[in-house]
Amino acid sequence: MNIILFGPPAAGKGTQAKRLVATRGMVQLSTGDMLRAAIASGSELGTRVKTIMDTGGLVSDAIVIDLIKENLPRAEAAGGAIFDGFPRTVAQAEALDAMLGGRGARIDKVVRLKVDEQGLIERIATRFQQEGRADDNPESYKVRLAAYNAQTAPLLPYYAAQGKLYEIDGMGAVDDIAARVEEVLGKNESATTV
Repeated sequence: MNIILFGPPAAGKGTQAKRLVATRGMVQLSTGDMLRAAIASGSELGTRVKTIMDTGGLVSDAIVIDLIKENLPRAEAAGGAIFDGFPRTVAQAEALDAMLGGRGARIDKVVRLKVDEQGLIERIATRFQQEGRADDNPESYKVRLAAYNAQTAPLLPYYAAQGKLYEIDGMGAVDDIAARVEEVLGKNESATTV
């Protein structure tokens, strides 16, 4: 089973992905993690990524797709992938569909964690005060949140039209959210809101 987890930064995607890795044995394909791992590996692809990132450039869709291709065999052997942070655009979604289709696979379910954005902003502000993480600056977070919403909005109808989009309440206790995710993954019918 291949799934995509959607949700804004700090919505809990990483937490839920890690639970699925632990409970289902799936492989989390996080674009950020893959970029860092590629650089650390010293591979030809990693060298290309490092050069782009060292000069402040954005890693192209083609390179991200190559990273996913490189990691797919491991996910296939484990019984499925959890895509976290990808795709971010319709073009990326189409490229992912084509790549998976060429391997006789597909995205089975897209799980969107619906969250209270004001609650997330407050969570980030508290975490920033307590931990001082630079990426948790509340003003920077608002910009990241707006960018996420702008990029993701076109993907929702893209996956809804395929009958793959499930929207769940992403607020509350981690265990409660995990139970909602598991409920969706156990469904065999067309997408609905849980």
